[in-house]
Amino acid sequence: MLFNYAPLSGHPGGSISSGRFVASLLFDAMSYDLSRPDRDDADVLSYAAGHKALGLYAMWALRNEIARIAAPQLLATEANDQFRLEDLLGFRRNPTTATPLFRALGARPLDGHPTPATPFVRLATGASGVGIGSSLGLALAMGDWFGDTAPKVHIVEGEGGLTPGRVAEALAFAGTASLRNAVVHVDWNQSSIDSDRVTREGDQPGDYVQWDPLELFHLHDWNVVYVPDGADFQRVFAAQRLALELDNGQPTAIVYRTVKGWQYGIEGRASHGAGHKLCSAGYYEAIPIAEVRDVLPRCEGEQFCAGGTSAPMVERCFWDALLTLRHWLETHFDDVALLASRLASSRERLDGFNRKPRAGAPSIEDVYALAGVATRPRELELQPGTQTTLRAELGRALGFLNKFSGGSVLIAAADLLGSTSISEAGKEFGNGFYHRSENADSRTLSIGGICEDAMAAVLAGVSSFGRHIGAGASYGAFIAPLSHIAGRLHAIGDQAAWERQRALSPDAVRKNRPFIVICGHAGLKTGEDGPTHADPQPLQLLQENFPRGSMVTLTPWDPAELWPLLSAALAKRPSIIAPFVTRPNEVVLDRDALGLAPASDAVQGVYRLRKARGESAASVILQESAVTYAFVSETLPLLERAGIEVDAWYVASAELFDLLPREERDWILPPAIGERAIGITGFTLATMYRWIRSDRGRTMTMHPFMNGHYPGSGSGRAVLHEAGLDGEAQFRQIVRHIETGGVDTNSSSRMSAAQERRVPSSPAQPVVSG
Repeated sequence: MLFNYAPLSGHPGGSISSGRFVASLLFDAMSYDLSRPDRDDADVLSYAAGHKALGLYAMWALRNEIARIAAPQLLATEANDQFRLEDLLGFRRNPTTATPLFRALGARPLDGHPTPATPFVRLATGASGVGIGSSLGLALAMGDWFGDTAPKVHIVEGEGGLTPGRVAEALAFAGTASLRNAVVHVDWNQSSIDSDRVTREGDQPGDYVQWDPLELFHLHDWNVVYVPDGADFQRVFAAQRLALELDNGQPTAIVYRTVKGWQYGIEGRASHGAGHKLCSAGYYEAIPIAEVRDVLPRCEGEQFCAGGTSAPMVERCFWDALLTLRHWLETHFDDVALLASRLASSRERLDGFNRKPRAGAPSIEDVYALAGVATRPRELELQPGTQTTLRAELGRALGFLNKFSGGSVLIAAADLLGSTSISEAGKEFGNGFYHRSENADSRTLSIGGICEDAMAAVLAGVSSFGRHIGAGASYGAFIAPLSHIAGRLHAIGDQAAWERQRALSPDAVRKNRPFIVICGHAGLKTGEDGPTHADPQPLQLLQENFPRGSMVTLTPWDPAELWPLLSAALAKRPSIIAPFVTRPNEVVLDRDALGLAPASDAVQGVYRLRKARGESAASVILQESAVTYAFVSETLPLLERAGIEVDAWYVASAELFDLLPREERDWILPPAIGERAIGITGFTLATMYRWIRSDRGRTMTMHPFMNGHYPGSGSGRAVLHEAGLDGEAQFRQIVRHIETGGVDTNSSSRMSAAQERRVPSSPAQPVVSG
């Protein structure tokens, strides 16, 4: 019915082929409370195959209708915690939809792929392969919180959804970590959009992969249960009950052999997209219940124009069809009551388990209690003149929070735990990697080795449970692009969950569940690894590229800025925090002695790093550690010897700055400054467009690609020199900016003749392209 009245919805075949094993889960295998969709102790059904949304919504509505008819006491008291038959009118409808019945019946707008805007949906899924990883991350978090009594996380996926590389990475992690509360249900129908032989089967090669789903899970040390006929309820029940009884510590996969589009009249890959024409004979023949089929509205004649149907007309026809189904259910009360009794039994089982947080479970609220505290904890004090790295200070800060909260931060790295210093965050919690049975106290996850894709998905799922923070590290060049999809889905999930909460409580404060993407070895100082690794581009993928409040990027230059920035970001509760930290040692500077603003000013996002001592000849806006250390240690002394005074601002977080009131932003960095400033960044020119407002200023702005190529390999200092970003080159560019008209309007004149005589001579520089 859904596909008939919303024919552009796609994927009907997989929704049908998975229908019987999903029905068995909802009415037999799972323990949950229909009246409380947000119970943390309940089993979870996660559609990693988010394209089966048709099936999810249909099953949710049917379940609610059964309880409404035969056991209304099982329903949630809040309408927004229910998923009603009426809500099916909202499939793929925008919240602004104004069709009459959508408005009159208060239908819920339903996303094309499910999100937590829908009750009982914990994750936003659908992007290829991410749903498996994030669902396994959710299972991990629930297992860590509840221990041996952890709820089951049932994950629905098809064989096509198992083909992305990040899925194999995630399956390897789950098997290695012994995630015994994870159960994957595979709808093996062999049909994708383009193929009817996705995997190898017997001696027949697959079009895409040369394994079958049983082999794939066996390879990664999962229990595997095979159901040769996924439409046989008795076999399905037996397999799911067996899975619940398995107690060897490993996750389980149940593989159901199914037919895509089973009994729909269009099967195989053809059932993926185009179906029966609207209200055609094929549609009516596909309705399996004669008493319903024979009385369905025919949508013919003057009441329904097949050639140019209006949205209200289709909506009316769909609602009449749903009312026909409702009437049939009401007249079969005994069958409905039997199913309702199974929903009651599900809640009774859940209550009987009496699941409680394990002894010593972490307290995420302790992390948020420290969020926003700019004063550095005693354990994180830094002494001027000593040396440390940005990555080490981030690791120490996360380690402090982890110890303080009893282990609420779960960490991973792409085989770079020590190299990125994220290992500091887990060192108080035992040696080795997390294993549910043998090393459950560890906070360090082994996610497939060099696997940023799966790492991001799993850690986003960890954060989605709301009791932990997932933090993953790798080279910024790799983790920023490879975590983008999982991070985006996590942000969408947070938004959807908040919108649903706001519908229940209009005054609810949005509290996202942060996931930390550590972009390590960022910038040109990773020069020894060459341009493949020392990449200026990742910030451009993330900075100001998400809805406000969803992402906070951090670009500290001084190790002393790490704690205040991380604390400020956590206080804002974004969905993703992305710190960009460098690899080499830096000297901890005495900022006060150098006339620099305190590190705590970084929490503003943008701050005046140095105020001119007298009249300012130019305004400089800096971003990134390498170029700022060069500016402070090399460029400023040259400017002082030349008698040139400049005002300098630093961009520590574009998003933290955006979250300030407009008046405060304008006070910190007056808009007029951007009209005359020059920028210096170790990232890309595009990341400076926000701050440098004039065409001339952008042309003069210094960035790693200004000479038209990727800088080569070598020490960080050598790469900065090649890129034209070392201290002397910065000095020459600032002088050129002043000489060619970049004088502050606050300055009475350009450089004096005496100042000009003190400017050191320098060789010709390459043209800076804007």
